[in-house]
Amino acid sequence: MKNKTLSKAFFAIFALAWLITLVPAASAQGESADNASTVEAANAQARGLIAIGAGLAVGLSGLGSGWGESTIGAAAVGAMAENEKLFGRGLIMTVLPETIVIFGLVVSLLLVFVF
Repeated sequence: MKNKTLSKAFFAIFALAWLITLVPAASAQGESADNASTVEAANAQARGLIAIGAGLAVGLSGLGSGWGESTIGAAAVGAMAENEKLFGRGLIMTVLPETIVIFGLVVSLLLVFVF
């Protein structure tokens, strides 16, 4: 039950990071060229919010991955203490949470370089 709650919380934080970054970026692009200073201010605000969203994506995915990897690593060491043949499986299962960090990095790179 606790794991489902944490995964929902991480998903909600990722969704919030996307909303924080996309809404100002879209509103800044929709402004007319008549208000040049207003558009520049909106663009500066959008760039700042995009940087915050990118930082949240990398940081929170790193925290979640580290927490998951620690529990899986402890279980893998316990399994390998009983049966040495489980080393390969334990290693694969320990590396799997690292893909979450890669996804967070991809999201942050998309935020920084696309928007």
